[in-house]
Amino acid sequence: MNPTPQPELIADYACVTGEGPLWHEDEQRLYWVDIPRGRIFRYDPASGRHEQVYAGDAVGGFTIQADGALLLFMTRGAIKTWRSGELRTILPEIPDERASRFNDVIADPEGRVFCGTMPTPERLGRLYRLDPDGTLTHVLDGIDVSNGMGFTPDLTGVYHTESNRRTIYRFDYDRASGTLSNRRTFVTTPPDEGVPDGMAVDAEGHVWSARWDGGALYRYAPGGSLERRVPFPAKKVSSVTFGGPDWTDAYLTTAGGNDKATEGAGAGALFRVRLGVRGTPPFRSRIGL
Repeated sequence: MNPTPQPELIADYACVTGEGPLWHEDEQRLYWVDIPRGRIFRYDPASGRHEQVYAGDAVGGFTIQADGALLLFMTRGAIKTWRSGELRTILPEIPDERASRFNDVIADPEGRVFCGTMPTPERLGRLYRLDPDGTLTHVLDGIDVSNGMGFTPDLTGVYHTESNRRTIYRFDYDRASGTLSNRRTFVTTPPDEGVPDGMAVDAEGHVWSARWDGGALYRYAPGGSLERRVPFPAKKVSSVTFGGPDWTDAYLTTAGGNDKATEGAGAGALFRVRLGVRGTPPFRSRIGL
């Protein structure tokens, strides 16, 4: 058996909630966010340089547009594009989300975006689908923290994480219409091992799930059995994505950087780990293009 790979610290901005790492193939750089502090960072592995590139309203998640801009999903249901410091509003708000914010999002093969929102004091969260023409469809309701999503390699299924129910679900996915159906449980995590957060699917169809308050990254086989656990020096491992020239570099974010004494030395940082597997490129959104 190969030894457990060791996470490599890339950048430590002491993020309160480091989240949403995503590889920008055009730029060969990685972007990630600190949600509550409204910060976006990027890392260039060729030069080793990393920097903060945005400060403003909170960004719960983002996709990369087909034209290379970032599509930001923000507070109050706002959606904006960002390119070289310039913001352009796509949707100023969603009236039903004025007390909420977006959380995790993912683009599909047709350029749509599935985008989840956080619970409010009055209700649980929701999942929407944003179509390229700007149409917003309410897909799911009553979600206790909508989180990481991913597509099966054959594009017939979608995984969706509901964190506070400690469950990753699998849906049937119709690529032509963007419809999700036939929800069933893929994995439910033990009650004393934290909750599943962001996720990625590798080229072999295995699911990698970051474990908030579980201090590790977990790999599940397509049938749902636990295949591997990779520990991290932070309790709150929040998200994972694949990147690099050949998609074999896994990048992970952690949270809790405002309380490292409790949350661990690596809390709030960005890590890279070489897991010996290949990921696949994220799909590009085509909203308004």
